Amino acid sequence: MIKRTSSSKQADTSLPESWNYETKVAEVEQIIKQIEAGELDLAEVFEQFTTAVEYLNQCQTFLLQRQQQMELLIETLEN
Repeated sequence: MIKRTSSSKQADTSLPESWNYETKVAEVEQIIKQIEAGELDLAEVFEQFTTAVEYLNQCQTFLLQRQQQMELLIETLEN
């Protein structure tokens, strides 16, 4: 069970097998560059911002899952 520190609602916390943390972070960075550069019209800014938030939520889920795995491994080692 994943503990959530934020109030965001995400129905499915599983990530596709092909999902990659570094790739999603790079995609968020690219979106930020486009927004900062003024390359997008206003509607696209909102769309890309929404996408970036979704990717960041996925990254948070990934990190929380890995943290839980590490805690379980450490607990196993301590026993």
